Amino acid sequence: MTEAKVQGPMSFIRIAREGPVTILTLDRAETMNPLGAPGDGDAFASIADAINRDMECRVVILTGAGRAFSAGGDIKAMRDKTGTFGGTAPAISDGYRDNIHRMLRALHGLRVPVIAAVNGPAIGLGCDVACLADIRIASENAKFGVTFLKLGIIPGDGGTWILPRVIGMSRAAELFYTGDVIDAATAKEWGLVSRVVAPDALMDEARALAGRIAAMPPHALRQSKMLLRQGQQVSYDTALEMAANTQAMMHTTADHAEGVAALIAKRVPDFRGE
Repeated sequence: MTEAKVQGPMSFIRIAREGPVTILTLDRAETMNPLGAPGDGDAFASIADAINRDMECRVVILTGAGRAFSAGGDIKAMRDKTGTFGGTAPAISDGYRDNIHRMLRALHGLRVPVIAAVNGPAIGLGCDVACLADIRIASENAKFGVTFLKLGIIPGDGGTWILPRVIGMSRAAELFYTGDVIDAATAKEWGLVSRVVAPDALMDEARALAGRIAAMPPHALRQSKMLLRQGQQVSYDTALEMAANTQAMMHTTADHAEGVAALIAKRVPDFRGE
C-alpha cells in the first residue's frame, strides 16, 4: 500500500493506493472534516484528473478521518465571513463556483465507481459529497442531514439536484425543509445507503466490495458508469443508441474474449484492460 497526502493552503485529502483501489480520506479530523476551504476545489480536481488518467485504478473508496465523514461547510468561516464565505455577494458566488462547485464537479466526473464509506456524520455539503458516490455504505455511527435552512441559507452545493435522485422528491423535500438529521438505519430504509455495518467493519466491507468491482474489466466498468449516469438524463431511445455503440466497442476487446473463454472453461477471468 502506498500513501500520500495532498496538502495545499488549507486543503486536504489523504490518498492510499491498494492495488487497483484508491482510498481517499477527508483528513481534518480535529474539526470533523469540514469542506470548502480555499484550495479544496483544486485539490479534488487534481486528484480526480489523475485517477481518470490512470487505467490501473478501477475503484475509489471515499471516507473520513476520525469520528465524522464530513460535518459540511466550515461554520466558523461562515461566522467570521472568511475564505469562501467572505467578501461581497458576487465574491461569495464566485467562491462557490470556483472552489466548492469545482470540488463537486470533480467528484461527479470520476470515471471509476466510487464507494462512500460513511464513518460518521455526513451533514450539509458532507451529505452532498456522499451522495455523489455510486454506492454508500454506512457505519452504525453515521448520520445524514441537509441542514442548510437552519443556518439561514439554501442548499448551495447542488443538493437539490442530487438528493431527490437518490431518495426521491418527497423524502428529499422533508429533509431540506425540516433540517432533520436521520440515523443510519433510516438512511438504509430510505435507500440513501446500501447497507449498515458495525463501525470496525466499515472499511473491511468497503474493501471487499471494491475488490469485487475491481475484478471487472476496467474499460467496460468505466463505460457502464457512464451509461448509468447518462441514462438518468436522456430518453430511452437515446440510451439504447448509446448502449449499442458502446457495446460494439466492448465486443472488440481482449477482455470480452477473456470473459467468454473463462465462462466456457468455468474459471475465474483475468481482465487486463485490453
